[in-house]
Amino acid sequence: MQTRKKYIFLTFLASWLLLFFFGREQLRRFAFFPRRNVAARRSWPRWADRALLHSFAEPRELQGSGDTAQPSPRARRAAQLSTSQGSRCRMESCFDASRCQNGFKVFTYPREHGEPMSESYSKILASIESSRYYTPHPEEACLFVLSIDTLDRDPLSAHYIRSVEQRIRSFPLWNSGRNHLIFNLYAGTWPNYTEELGFDIGHAMLAKASFHSKNFRPGFDVSIPLFPREHPQRGGQSGWLHHNSVPPKKKYLLVFKGKRYLTGIGSGTRNALHHIHNGRDIVSLTTCRHGKDWERHKDTRCDQDNVDYEKFDYQELLHNSTFCIVPRGRRLGSFRFLEALQAACIPVLLSDGWELPFSEAIDWGKAAVVGSERLLLQIPSAVRCIRPERVLAFQQQTQFLWDAYFSSVDKIVHTTLEIIRDRLLPHRSRSRILWNALPGGLLALPDFSTHLGDFPFYYLQHGSGPSDKFTALLRAAPPLGSLSQPTLKLIQAISRSQYCAQILVLWSCEKPPPPSETWPQTAVPLTIIQGRTKLSDRFFPYSAIGTDAVLSLDEHTSLSTSEVDFAFVVWRSFPERIVGFSAWSHFWDPEQKRWGYTSRWTNKLSIVLTTAAFYHRYYHSLFTEYLPAGLRELVDSLTACEDILMNLLVAAVTKLPPIKVTQWKQHKEAASQPVKDTTAGSTRRFSQQQDCLNQLVDWFGSMPLVSSQLRLDPVLFKDQVSVLRKKYRYLEKP
Repeated sequence: MQTRKKYIFLTFLASWLLLFFFGREQLRRFAFFPRRNVAARRSWPRWADRALLHSFAEPRELQGSGDTAQPSPRARRAAQLSTSQGSRCRMESCFDASRCQNGFKVFTYPREHGEPMSESYSKILASIESSRYYTPHPEEACLFVLSIDTLDRDPLSAHYIRSVEQRIRSFPLWNSGRNHLIFNLYAGTWPNYTEELGFDIGHAMLAKASFHSKNFRPGFDVSIPLFPREHPQRGGQSGWLHHNSVPPKKKYLLVFKGKRYLTGIGSGTRNALHHIHNGRDIVSLTTCRHGKDWERHKDTRCDQDNVDYEKFDYQELLHNSTFCIVPRGRRLGSFRFLEALQAACIPVLLSDGWELPFSEAIDWGKAAVVGSERLLLQIPSAVRCIRPERVLAFQQQTQFLWDAYFSSVDKIVHTTLEIIRDRLLPHRSRSRILWNALPGGLLALPDFSTHLGDFPFYYLQHGSGPSDKFTALLRAAPPLGSLSQPTLKLIQAISRSQYCAQILVLWSCEKPPPPSETWPQTAVPLTIIQGRTKLSDRFFPYSAIGTDAVLSLDEHTSLSTSEVDFAFVVWRSFPERIVGFSAWSHFWDPEQKRWGYTSRWTNKLSIVLTTAAFYHRYYHSLFTEYLPAGLRELVDSLTACEDILMNLLVAAVTKLPPIKVTQWKQHKEAASQPVKDTTAGSTRRFSQQQDCLNQLVDWFGSMPLVSSQLRLDPVLFKDQVSVLRKKYRYLEKP
């Protein structure tokens, strides 16, 4: 009984306690709780309370409209952007597309005498002026680029150009910046490194490095990479991972070696990098020894960090690591980004808010790991979880992106211009697949097609193949204006091929072609195209070519039907390459320090003559539209230079060698052996061809030709078996 009373008492007491603490407002309604003056209660002090805040600020400064308050740095930057005419620009509102109706041409302002200009900006202007986009006539231009160096807009820099705004406003073509493109690598200065350029860009587009996504205008600006002064003009070094090769297992998983900022913007991330260092497969090395007053600001870790920093070589770490940390510096971008791409070291980006280079076109999720500065400690476990096959795909994509868009100033500038060009013609713009797969957006011309199946590179991904017919394109330039007997025999042999769809004769003679009754009767259509005497005309994209395959022929070529059939069957298995009969090989002459070629019969080849070769018709468009007019003029002035240029172009696109197929012995000797001619004319022609090769290599920036020892023969070719068992039996006829 006592126990029961005890439980009842405790229950009653607990109920009152709960009611007191959680239901006081309801209890106050009862008479036995005296009512308090609610109005007398004071909550947390209000900002407008004069008694508490009179020594700090006036009430109207804190609760009013803020007219008299000093704006914050962020507000000042926002106000400056809002006063700029182009702060909300888009292509529809700030770009005059009517100027581009006659083509995408770029005009660069004339350079003033004595105008200071950095080496990097000189390269940018040279890239434009040597490209197919350039026009010297401003009335033809769709886009304008200033001759004033705007790359470095840090007032503390020696390359800072002053009074830019006053100067550009005096240009008659400026038009408030409309249809102008401004390049910039460095913006802002110590201590905040904002993205201010120091002048009003008006309606101009920005091609800028270290772009913050808050300031980036999508569909209008272009984010470019930060590149060093030594970055090559064209060509550039290849990536460290060889094409179609599997890299060995790297010694390190994750590395970083670089500066550590002790104070200021960017110091937080780099100061925390030592937390992930384990000295085994993760190496994170920083140094404080930079700047003028680093000793005044150094902390307790600096001395030991400086000692450890010298124990490792930076290039060795790049070569031997799978992932490379790319943290922000004072600005969002850094040179380390391009260095990691070239080294096939997968970038791990720690730069919050960075609009990645060419993000409008490039899918960086296939080539980089985008981390967060706040989650730095999770990076090691995150990269360990990536499967080996995906790591390999990342590494291969870094090499593709480096070679396609970042290895030279030319490629960076041309990618910028092509992105803008795609915006002007959205119905003919490249898809992201074309931008992110070999050979890349620069080499997949939208004027040719935007459909993957029309290019020679994507048959495997598209699940299709080239057409089963070919078009023969025969260039005829008889000095007397009449057809020779070998030419007539060649036309008849080609027409008997089961794969031939039509024959086009490019008549490159000043005299008119013979009448139709003098041409041989063929089972396929025979069309005469009146051409010019220029050698480059043979690679013009004629609308009459209706097949994927083109058989390029010369009037002096001698082929049988079996040879043509076999070569076409081989080409259908390698539609991105040149497949032909006569071959040359290139070499480096260390004594003369220049490239040369030989037509001697060896087991090595790198050039297949287009006087008898199959290739995809897309290369006609690439030859005519991608290459600048200066190269085609060079081809027209030198003997046999068009063969070399076409081989260089295809090798630069595919990174693959041509393919040689079987040919009759007597034809092989006649085609590949040099003519025993010791005249001055023969020597001059050979010298011109050598000069042509070296001039073209200079334009490409490197030697794109790839050597091979492969020759494809039919099954049972030259085997001691019955000729009836051989499909191409006529290839072995004497």
